[in-house]
Amino acid sequence: MEKEPVEKKLVGKVTHYFTRIGVAVVELTDELKIGDRISIEGATTNFQQVVGSMQIEHKDVKVATAGQSIGLKVDQRAREGDLVYKIL
Repeated sequence: MEKEPVEKKLVGKVTHYFTRIGVAVVELTDELKIGDRISIEGATTNFQQVVGSMQIEHKDVKVATAGQSIGLKVDQRAREGDLVYKIL
């Protein structure tokens, strides 16, 4: 049985990664909400997770929109230039 292709939409790009705290800074090109399922993909990065916490300027937010930069807690290492997709 073939797996259905995953439908996804580009929502942003990783501009920085803080190794010590496991947080990626993502420049958004679309809306992202707590609870959204995302895929982070790059040359050596490929993992999926649910958005559990994100911050703008050290304040917790539930929704972030295009043009904003967010701090996103990630389950695995992300790298600058990795693309962030929302799984639809």
